[in-house]
Amino acid sequence: MDNIIGLVISVVFIFAIMGMSAILMKHGGLSNEGSRKFIHIGVSHWWIIAMIFFDNIFYATIIPVLFIVFNYLSYRFQFVDSMERDGGKKDLGTVYYPISLFILMVLSFTGYSELYIGALGVLIMGYGDGFAAVAGKRYGRYTFKVMGNTKTVEGCIAMFVFSFAIAFVILGLYSSAPIPLVAWVIAGFATIIEAISPYGLDNLTVPLLTSGFYMFFFYN
Repeated sequence: MDNIIGLVISVVFIFAIMGMSAILMKHGGLSNEGSRKFIHIGVSHWWIIAMIFFDNIFYATIIPVLFIVFNYLSYRFQFVDSMERDGGKKDLGTVYYPISLFILMVLSFTGYSELYIGALGVLIMGYGDGFAAVAGKRYGRYTFKVMGNTKTVEGCIAMFVFSFAIAFVILGLYSSAPIPLVAWVIAGFATIIEAISPYGLDNLTVPLLTSGFYMFFFYN
């Protein structure tokens, strides 16, 4: 029964985030990029819902699969304006996002990882990458290019700070590792990965590689 409740809450939660973003973009002066990052950060909390309600891989992967399809259709036909880039380069970042959720969920429920390790990668992607874009857009003065994509030093700093905060909290709850040091290393790694990932691929590389990095070097 908890799995069914989790599905219902998941769908309501994600569409509520998207709806709020659309309203804020239309009536609250939120820019297109701001609405995208509102969704990006907000939806990352779905992993917490999954940790609470799901105990079966079938139910746990329904939501990521559903939104792989939904997000691709939105990318292809541009029917959710608050989720897609406004002109300029288009990328599949919104599709990569639920793909990373799907992969981490499968790894968690098949014994290759744990849900808290998935949370580490997903929430660092949500908050770190989300606020990196916001800080870079609003405060970015010092820029550099990676594979044709412009990054900002200010955005990288925001990525590190929020990644460190997420890692510190999650590891404090679930890990016995030396938390400040490990959180610092994880944040540094995630920041580098985000900086060198072009074309929306950071929605894959940041959660998957950050979780994998922690698993390989610090998990016991």
